[in-house]
Amino acid sequence: MSLVVSDAVGRILSAALDGVTMNQNAIADNIANVDTPHFRATHVDFQSALSAAVADGSAADGRFTAAPQVVPTDTPVGADGNNVDLRTETMAAAQSQYQYQTLTRAISDRFALVHDAVSGA
Repeated sequence: MSLVVSDAVGRILSAALDGVTMNQNAIADNIANVDTPHFRATHVDFQSALSAAVADGSAADGRFTAAPQVVPTDTPVGADGNNVDLRTETMAAAQSQYQYQTLTRAISDRFALVHDAVSGA
């Protein structure tokens, strides 16, 4: 999902929402392959890119381009070569859902503020 934003906070919220969405897709893929021999679970690291952009100021001046990275998990591999841990993935799915809800609420609140500012409410 790409939002049209023109400020640093909007760009960060948009990038975070994209990262959470990618992570949810990775979690769903991991769960779907829990019984697939030799399947290796992955997760998406988008927090590092966001933190770096905020720290170096690139988010503030428009140079911000967060590139979420899909990385393999370090869960131990089972006898069939699969390393998906269903308990870990279930917890990750719940955490990702909360992150998504928080971000969509923040975006909604921002749009409400802009609307109020424009309409003079």
